[in-house]
Amino acid sequence: MTTPHTLAEASQLAGAIEQSVSTVLVGQHQVVREVLIALISNGHVLLEGVPGLGKTLLVRTLSHCLQVDFARIQFTPDLMPTDVTGHAMFDQKTEQFRIRKGPAFTQLLLADEINRASAKTQSALLEVMQERQITIEGKCFPLTPPFMVLATQNPLDQEGTYPLPEAELDRFLFKIMIDYPVIEQEARIVRMVLDGTISDSLGVDNLAALTDAAGVIALQRFAARVTLDDAVIDYALRLVRSTREQNGLARGAGPRASIALCTAARAQALMEGRDFVIPDDIKSVARPVLRHRIQLSADAEIEGQTPETLLSRLLDQVPAPRQ
Repeated sequence: MTTPHTLAEASQLAGAIEQSVSTVLVGQHQVVREVLIALISNGHVLLEGVPGLGKTLLVRTLSHCLQVDFARIQFTPDLMPTDVTGHAMFDQKTEQFRIRKGPAFTQLLLADEINRASAKTQSALLEVMQERQITIEGKCFPLTPPFMVLATQNPLDQEGTYPLPEAELDRFLFKIMIDYPVIEQEARIVRMVLDGTISDSLGVDNLAALTDAAGVIALQRFAARVTLDDAVIDYALRLVRSTREQNGLARGAGPRASIALCTAARAQALMEGRDFVIPDDIKSVARPVLRHRIQLSADAEIEGQTPETLLSRLLDQVPAPRQ
């Protein structure tokens, strides 16, 4: 297993992880790239798509390649906050209370169908995501780094779904959309399952482990050292601030979006083998950073506009600095 010691080694390792995961998650190269950028940025990801598009397979494959702990929580309407974080229980043998840790005590946490649970249970993730610690009966338990939440949600027009609170949405660095593969890619997936190349039961044991927790932390440290010019920071700020003035938006992005743009752009630059950020890095991460932090106005929704169309218009309107 590899721990990078130079930026070139870090970029090479990130590329190897991307290629390895992409061999299993066929036809979703952009999704894999964005998830890795979020991981290297030390951020969390909200994945949206209909069931059966490989969201669980993606997280399992990533955890196997990185050799980090993995846990999955299936969110349901009757799920309680303590089912996520854990609770104190009385041990009759010792006549003392002991802590029973929940599935959130891991490194890669898959929160499956998060928008099927109540707001109270969803809010149990807030401290976990933001503070990277869990409080049980007044005692704080820090989580082992690297820690990342990958939450999946079904489209809101599906029955039995609830919109996530704005405060929780803002904790996600990226919102990533997973769409159906094209017919050639879907045919390849079918053949791989029938041939036994990949398992229909989401087994990924055939993949080699490429690094470990120390290697992931090293990637994050190298990304934090990537140079950000003042002109590029100003460009990110202008993009975010323009969402607050854009026609068709009832709510624009807040300051956390500006931080997310710059942080994710550093990771994008690292994956491209550069030690500096260019405006195109900001553009490439703008959609996953902003799409869940803006809200369409009622008129825009009636007209059939979407966050994607408005963000495309915004990226065309805001001039980028010359490189």
